[in-house]
Amino acid sequence: MECTAIMSPKTDVIEIARDGAAILLAPRAGGRLMTWRVGGEPVVHWPDAPDWSNPAKIRGGNPLLFPFLGRHFVDGQIGKWRDPEGVVHDLPTHGFPRNLPFSCTRDADGHGLRMTLVDSNATRKGYPFVFRFEAAYRIVDARTLEIELTTSNPGEVALPYYAGHHFYFHLPHGQRSESSVELPRTERRRQLPDGSISEAEPYSLADPDIIDTFHCLTRQFGEPIRLNLPGLKRTVSLELRQPDSIPWYAVTTWTESDTADFYCVEPWIGLPDAIHNGRGLRWLAPGKTETASLRLFTPTK
Repeated sequence: MECTAIMSPKTDVIEIARDGAAILLAPRAGGRLMTWRVGGEPVVHWPDAPDWSNPAKIRGGNPLLFPFLGRHFVDGQIGKWRDPEGVVHDLPTHGFPRNLPFSCTRDADGHGLRMTLVDSNATRKGYPFVFRFEAAYRIVDARTLEIELTTSNPGEVALPYYAGHHFYFHLPHGQRSESSVELPRTERRRQLPDGSISEAEPYSLADPDIIDTFHCLTRQFGEPIRLNLPGLKRTVSLELRQPDSIPWYAVTTWTESDTADFYCVEPWIGLPDAIHNGRGLRWLAPGKTETASLRLFTPTK
């Protein structure tokens, strides 16, 4: 069924609720998940007074990252990328979805929402490809949220892309020192000032300096990423191994400042500047579709 709005701050917002859990989504404001609440408590953070005129600076929800995530550079200039023919294009950091409206359709049972963005004049200047990009959210049960990113290529040439999530998990800043992230075995990397990616760094859970760090997943990983929040009596698991999903390349950890009441754990299909360095870059053949799936799970207190 086609979706309808229940409220309008500056943009239509849709609520889906099931078994004491609820999500708020803003299809026409970048297909953004605004928050996920379990038992009335926020798991995904949303600010009290978001500035909808500047979506890139809204620190909350889950901005969708497509067609490229992170920062990309040409000759030291950020926000540019060079195609295989040598043509340089302008594209903002994390791509363009958060600034564009998505269409949307509810699942037949009302427990999920699928939001769709297709190429347009607004996208072709910086990304001259035909595409269909979809984000689907579904409340599976009281404590599980299923999410899919699906990319389709209805065009006639191969489509380069590497998409991702930017989850802002709710965490009062005063509780950060007692909280932790459990990661499977990874290779830790960073983006250098010129846009290149660092060599693998030693991985240690004892190292507190993980802000703006890319934790590159090994092919052997199977266990979920866990965000342990004892002050909230909560653990959030990100289950990245899902049937028929393409592989996730890395998980990025980030927060804005010492006083930010959120912590970001971001599953990514590739690394920043992959269009040039190849780390996670995917080329989707004409007529093909592929999906990256994950589940968020927060067990009973």
